[in-house]
Amino acid sequence: MELIQQSPDIKAYLAVGEAVDHDHPLVRSVSERLAADHPDAYSYAEAAYTFVRDTIPHSMDSGDPRVTWRASDVLERRTGICYAKSIAYAALLRARGIPAALCYQRLTEDDGSDPVIHGLVAVLLPGERAWARQDVRGNKPGVDARFSLGEERLAWPVRPELGEVDHPELYAEPHPAVLAALKAAPDRASLERTLPAGL
Repeated sequence: MELIQQSPDIKAYLAVGEAVDHDHPLVRSVSERLAADHPDAYSYAEAAYTFVRDTIPHSMDSGDPRVTWRASDVLERRTGICYAKSIAYAALLRARGIPAALCYQRLTEDDGSDPVIHGLVAVLLPGERAWARQDVRGNKPGVDARFSLGEERLAWPVRPELGEVDHPELYAEPHPAVLAALKAAPDRASLERTLPAGL
């Protein structure tokens, strides 16, 4: 699948936004701490990936009722669903001048029911010609996502026969449907009922 930049200007994927607030002091602090041990872009991108995947629990796995949607809030509260964790990872990448985009999959249950949009991040590292999608959702039994610039190691490869879809568009800020669901939800239980089923 060829990934498609929603904006032709790469600067859009480095910009500060309402959700991807990498100008926030907390985002900068975490970025600087990670970069101290991982000074080059490649090792930093992997370290930031591992940090978000492994140290910020997915709220549906942990049972945390709080809903986060700004990168700084995700890092401060240490919780979020896939969308929020993706926003945090994108912010940490952009804080080091690494272009980062938000992108999505449409996934279903094993019988094709209950479609839901799943959030990912695409990174464009120096010297690379192609964006590489990453999944910081967090691993659990049956899920083994890993940082990879070659073959994708996502939590869930799509199953087209069930109507699952890899959306090729790369967004500089969260898709409006995603952001609206996050902002409107007073808690995670409400969010679970209002997750977008499509883009």
